[in-house]
Amino acid sequence: MDIDLARTWVQAIAAAVDKHKDHLTQLDSAIGDADHGVNMHRGFSAATTALTDYTPPTVGAVLVKTGTTLISSVGGASGPLYGSAFRAIGKALDTPTADTQQFAAALAAGLASVQQLGAAAPGDKTMIDAYAPALAAFQQQANSGSDFATAARAAADAAEDGMRATIPLQARKGRASYLGARSIGHQDPGATSTALIFRALAETVTAR
Repeated sequence: MDIDLARTWVQAIAAAVDKHKDHLTQLDSAIGDADHGVNMHRGFSAATTALTDYTPPTVGAVLVKTGTTLISSVGGASGPLYGSAFRAIGKALDTPTADTQQFAAALAAGLASVQQLGAAAPGDKTMIDAYAPALAAFQQQANSGSDFATAARAAADAAEDGMRATIPLQARKGRASYLGARSIGHQDPGATSTALIFRALAETVTAR
């Protein structure tokens, strides 16, 4: 991962969110405030704009800038959660390039930041249900000596599996938790956008 690739990743996330924003909104309308697609689109569009004339010194600076922009431009819980994740990932990557092991450690810092802020755990029907398995898959590939692209693809696959696994869960955190048993049978929108982020990473790295 280098500076240009980090910037391209953020652009790819923005494109994916733009493509799927109506689907995210439909998912959120069932168990949330029906604004997740709009909020994520606003945030990553703003992040892309913020990076346009920015000359970052490190990979981390790209992601910190992204996180800061998300916090300032996204409403609801999504801004602080995704913003804190990208800021934590960025702060762990204070280098011009990052290898697979370094990026795995940065992803772990991102997950820890989200869990500290949102107090959610796997099984609570949140973005954690996609992020945690994605991190585990990336770490496993990194520890086995796989290259960055292989690790990123494994993480994306695991995130999507985790996303689908939220459907039968009852929400225990966030707005959806107010619905109780009525949240069962719906895919979590936060897990879905998290899966989009990891798939965008895999596609960006593979295309390099």
